Amino acid sequence: MSASRRSGTTDELGPDEPEQPRQPDQPEQSDRDGSDLLAALLDGMDAALCAFDADGAVTHWNREAERILGWTASEAVGRQGLAGWAVRSADAEEVEGRLLSAMNAPGRQVHEFALLTKDGGRVLVRTQSAAVRGTDGRPAGVYCAFSEVHAQIDLERSIALSEALFEDASWGVVLVDADLRPAVVNAHAARALGTGRTSALGRPLGELLVQGVEELESALTHVLAEGAPPAPAEIWVGVRTPDGERRRCWRCGFVRLASPLAEEPVPLGVGWLFQDVTEARQGEQEASLLRFRGNQLHRAARAAAECEDPTEAATVHLDFALAGFADHALIDRVAGGTAPEGESAAPVRLVRLAATPSGAPGPSLLAGRAGLPVRYPQGHPALSCVDRASTVRAGVGSVPPEQAREWALARQWPGDAVHALCAVLRSRGRTLGVVTFLRGAGRTSFERADASYAEDVAVRIAAALDLAGLVGRE
Repeated sequence: MSASRRSGTTDELGPDEPEQPRQPDQPEQSDRDGSDLLAALLDGMDAALCAFDADGAVTHWNREAERILGWTASEAVGRQGLAGWAVRSADAEEVEGRLLSAMNAPGRQVHEFALLTKDGGRVLVRTQSAAVRGTDGRPAGVYCAFSEVHAQIDLERSIALSEALFEDASWGVVLVDADLRPAVVNAHAARALGTGRTSALGRPLGELLVQGVEELESALTHVLAEGAPPAPAEIWVGVRTPDGERRRCWRCGFVRLASPLAEEPVPLGVGWLFQDVTEARQGEQEASLLRFRGNQLHRAARAAAECEDPTEAATVHLDFALAGFADHALIDRVAGGTAPEGESAAPVRLVRLAATPSGAPGPSLLAGRAGLPVRYPQGHPALSCVDRASTVRAGVGSVPPEQAREWALARQWPGDAVHALCAVLRSRGRTLGVVTFLRGAGRTSFERADASYAEDVAVRIAAALDLAGLVGRE
């Protein structure tokens, strides 16, 4: 090989020496990649951004700034300050002074002022400016991020509303995730659910509620799939408490939450807002029930007035009272006409006078004229009602169906009875008998309001039976 070859001063290569590829200039490529990344980040920002060097010349201008003001990056970058194009000349000195003062101030500075658009309009913006440091740590310029004031105010209002809902709202607010588990719970909702704000998070709704879980989860699933319903929904639920189940009625509103950062709506969960309306609904139900029962008493009185036989009038009162109130009813009359009074009185015997049919529904049937006493055991609710001359309630409690049937049959009642209410029949100061109302397992037990209604019916039945006794003696 020649000396010239060895010294590397020639471009000639032998056939056995392949040409080596030229290595790229690494520093230049790296700088170019960094510039491309910076440009992509700036143009992808939701906020408008511009930057100035230490002399006040514009060095950066992103697409959001172009959207707000109309000036393109090629028109803005390189300009000295903002005077005459982005800011009125009369305001330029003050605006630029406030922006560039950030180079010598710690942290960020927030300002509001008006900028000019390319078409001559004015836009009120809120800016955040901060110093840009050089490699030596000295201020090399300033960057300014800005947005329209109304957009910023809307954002602040949204944040303030969210914080207020989850802190101070007088109704329950629960953020439910896509798995139908509470993700955020405000203080009011935590009290309504009987838990703490953190202990309810991530737990299935079935662990918080005894009843109404299926209906609530169905509503949440519908909102995730279809969106918010057009009107609030009222859901009855059973809440677990240390004292047992507490039944409540909640008026619920739902909104679907979607991510604002995704091109297509991505469900983040459901915002569930509810208010306890139990007292109002119970009041409406009680008022409706009272109106219905009052109408039944009125209709029964008119129908009984048309009966020639007072005993038939007593069964008319019984039939009208049965509607919506009980499944079965019995009228037992004291053997001999009236119950004996006094400490030395003989035990009371009751004779069946009328009863509702045990099979298909229909009017009450009068018993035969045999007058045989009903085989009530000692301590039977009907006998206790006559002895006390007051209303008696009884129930089988939570037992298997076989035991409940045995309990009813042992008391000479239909086998499906699980709740009983006995009201005494009294007229002219005498005890004439007892009327018994029975409910099956599909109904709730008798309450105090039910006892008052049964007593009203008993007064009318007793008057009819007393009249029947007077007519029979004539």
